[in-house]
Amino acid sequence: MKWNQVSVLTTSEAVEAVSNILMEAGANGVAIEDALDVVNFESDAFGEILDAETFDHIKEGAKVIAYFPETTFLPEILPIVEGRIKELTSFGLDVGENKIETSEVVESNWATAWKKYYHPVNITRYLTIVPEWQEYTPYSKDEHIIKLDPGMAFGTGTHPTTRLTLQALEVVLRGDETVIDVGTGSGVLSIASKCLGAKTVYAYDLDEVAVASAKENMNLNPVAEDVIVGANNLLVGIEKKADVIVANILADIIIELIPDAFRCLKDDGTFIVSGIIENKEGDVLEAIYENGFEVDQRFRQKDWLALILKKSTEE
Repeated sequence: MKWNQVSVLTTSEAVEAVSNILMEAGANGVAIEDALDVVNFESDAFGEILDAETFDHIKEGAKVIAYFPETTFLPEILPIVEGRIKELTSFGLDVGENKIETSEVVESNWATAWKKYYHPVNITRYLTIVPEWQEYTPYSKDEHIIKLDPGMAFGTGTHPTTRLTLQALEVVLRGDETVIDVGTGSGVLSIASKCLGAKTVYAYDLDEVAVASAKENMNLNPVAEDVIVGANNLLVGIEKKADVIVANILADIIIELIPDAFRCLKDDGTFIVSGIIENKEGDVLEAIYENGFEVDQRFRQKDWLALILKKSTEE
């Protein structure tokens, strides 16, 4: 069987959103080439070192590669995909060139080609993300291995927003907490929360594809088999109280989420937000302060920010 390969040339900050659009358009899988992947490996004190001169990688920006069955009528789908990607600019995302290219690929090549883009990634001293098909030997008994199949969703650890969120979770979690993961994607944050001692974790996503993928990834990690995964629009209609709420989503969606997060968070709880591009920080901070939160800690990698928030104690 032949497949249609659709490649979108974009930016590092837009890869997750572009991947989501392609999956919703009917893609059977995506692969990502990101120039930041090599930068992250080179700058990561915990990760393996790659020789950028010998490693075959994209030099600038990012490319999202999607695979559609040959029966898919691309002339009808591609204009819709291109239009939806352009709309991402209204959320403050730079989509770059947004150049779309197509080609054919045989199934035997597609089935394994995307796997070459994923390697074990040491996110922190205690958290390592490993593709489910690779063998990996932990450095120490304290290291937590998170197994992921990244072919169908996002948040695999290579993007700065995911790294920052995982680092913030490691700072916050002490054990026995109730955690709500908003916009769970691949489920990596929920799995990490369980690895770090959370007692009960609820994972929500509006996208049914992400919900299904998250459930599959939970099953790859026995520690996370009891994570409660479901479809929901942010925290709309959620009444439970959490010790920790974590959201790695777009800045404009974070602003929309903040009032419900305040309502669902215990008085002494912690709200972790990530996915904030630096030029959107002011807008997010304004909403944070207006809704009764204060910034406890700030994390940064390149142009991306994550914040640890607490309910304000000021009268």
